[in-house]
Amino acid sequence: MTEAGRGHLAMLAFSALVAGSFSLGSMAAPHIAPQALNAVRFVIAAVLMFALVMSTGGVTRAAFVAPWRYFVLAVFFCAYFVLMFEGLKTGAPVSMSAVFTLTPLMAAGFGWLLLRQILTPRMALALAIGALGALWVIFRADLSALRSFEIGRGEAIFFVGCFGHAIYTPLVARLNRGERPAVFTLGTLIAGSVLLLLVGWRSMVATDWAELPAVVWIAIAYTSVFASATTFLLLQYASLRIPSAKVMAYTYLTPSWVILWEMALGRPMPPLLILVGVVMTAGALWLLLKNDSEVRGRGVSERETLKRETLGGE
Repeated sequence: MTEAGRGHLAMLAFSALVAGSFSLGSMAAPHIAPQALNAVRFVIAAVLMFALVMSTGGVTRAAFVAPWRYFVLAVFFCAYFVLMFEGLKTGAPVSMSAVFTLTPLMAAGFGWLLLRQILTPRMALALAIGALGALWVIFRADLSALRSFEIGRGEAIFFVGCFGHAIYTPLVARLNRGERPAVFTLGTLIAGSVLLLLVGWRSMVATDWAELPAVVWIAIAYTSVFASATTFLLLQYASLRIPSAKVMAYTYLTPSWVILWEMALGRPMPPLLILVGVVMTAGALWLLLKNDSEVRGRGVSERETLKRETLGGE
């Protein structure tokens, strides 16, 4: 498999793991402050990532030159996670995932500002098809639900957080100086742990940890292992191999994954018409994969492709 292919596979796994955060997070959010929950999950994720890094080559001193880079990245990703859990106090998982699908367009804008990546007509078509498919899934193939859509408080809060997620992706490519994804992820997790402990220590002290329901600990465990350490690694791995808008385009699959998560947790089965939206999002991703194969066919190296490629071609 090529480097770009691995990047796409990483983002497929990323979208499935992120979806679990919405379903489990909505169950845990009413019982604990988002700053406290995220401080704990970042610390756990940092410990796990440290163990992984040390068992696969360790950390060189060069990796922690200019440590400000990790704090810059951590500010944006911590803001995303804290505002996500704050929004989940009142927002439903599926509607929250609807807001999340706005990040590809945001990422395209930040990709241009930071990397001068240009959104070509082909990429715009893929994003548009993915967006329409995601909306079809989000509103369960119900046009009346789409027409009456109103942004609630939780969705509005999360929308602000999504800006942090969108800018994070091109920043990884801009700030990375050749560090391995696992090492770069470790630096970001350590920086995020420091920031969240400073910001959330009052919430942590005020939390009665012994009285928390089991769902909170399940959510902390899941988000620490899968939705923090693993997704951080997958996102940074992919960000170094495919352009920002292509990375974020995989968020269009998140609503479909959220529905599957909701079903697994005992929610009702969605209508069969939902599959139309799933097919549309798959079609958008097919356009992205097809474009990558055309670029490789012209003999451009993967690393040079990332540096010089626009968001839809060279």
